[in-house]
Amino acid sequence: MGTSFLADARGRTVRYLRLSVTDRCNLRCLYCRSDARAHDIPHDNILRYEELLRLVRLSVARGVEKVRLTGGEPFARRGCMAFLGMIRAEFPHIDLRVTTNGTLLRGEEATLARMGVNAVNLSLDTFDAARFARITGRDMLAEVLGVLEGLVTAGLRVKINAVAMRGVNEDDLPEFLRLARDMPVDVRFIEFMPMGSETCWSPDFFWPASDILRRANRLAALTPAERMREEGGPARMFSIAGGRGRFGVISPLSNHFCATCNRLRVTPDGRLRTCLYADREYGLRGLLRHPRLGDAAVARVMELACQDKPLGAELLRARRGNAVAAKGMSRIGG
Repeated sequence: MGTSFLADARGRTVRYLRLSVTDRCNLRCLYCRSDARAHDIPHDNILRYEELLRLVRLSVARGVEKVRLTGGEPFARRGCMAFLGMIRAEFPHIDLRVTTNGTLLRGEEATLARMGVNAVNLSLDTFDAARFARITGRDMLAEVLGVLEGLVTAGLRVKINAVAMRGVNEDDLPEFLRLARDMPVDVRFIEFMPMGSETCWSPDFFWPASDILRRANRLAALTPAERMREEGGPARMFSIAGGRGRFGVISPLSNHFCATCNRLRVTPDGRLRTCLYADREYGLRGLLRHPRLGDAAVARVMELACQDKPLGAELLRARRGNAVAAKGMSRIGG
């Protein structure tokens, strides 16, 4: 047991740690890596797996109950599967999850299930092959759909994350509803966020959750779903009449959930970020590698940083029409 919980001045207690293990990705999605001039973080500046495990250890001792590995694409980093095993071996009861584009997972779905990964978030924005290639820069839709089937077959809980883009993937909504009806998965449409100084976000692309739900209700009989005990997340989920899965929306722009935010993020190069929208970061890598400071100093910085955890909605309002963060998602962690 730790000496204290990670809590902020607004009474929000941190229970959720998102670790970005790499900024590298084999896709270049238009909403994530829209800054073509960005360079990969040098390898020596990326946190080692042992350092990431120390952060998990410090966080769990202070009340964190859920850990998610993100990227970039986490499985683009060699040894990511083994690292998941390291976390599970030391923390058998933690809620362990991963977000992936699925393109590098073929044949490993059962491994994740045996390891006891609690859920996999799979990024999938369209069922049209040509549209998938335009959005991601790669013609890999068939691979992703194959992994989706493999994850479900392995018995894993699967959440589909689709970035909602007006004029881009609106036509896919009926197919996503069919997927949620036919398979035991959660399909979530996420409002496109203006992240990164070179973002391609514009009001023309913005497809608000309210419009998505209006259209979805014309296509299927949706009923607000009872929240699962372990959820407590930002998605508003709906059961589908006669369906095996659920459909939902995440509305970080039009209907924010900052008052209940319980998460911290660590970037691939070891910077603690208390809010997705806030560019203020706290360097942990130097402390982790310092011969005399180490874990005690890291824990102290985490505790102090939490005290200044802002309300992202206030930052968003202040910069309406402009990028809300200088860094793109791939350098922060999806």
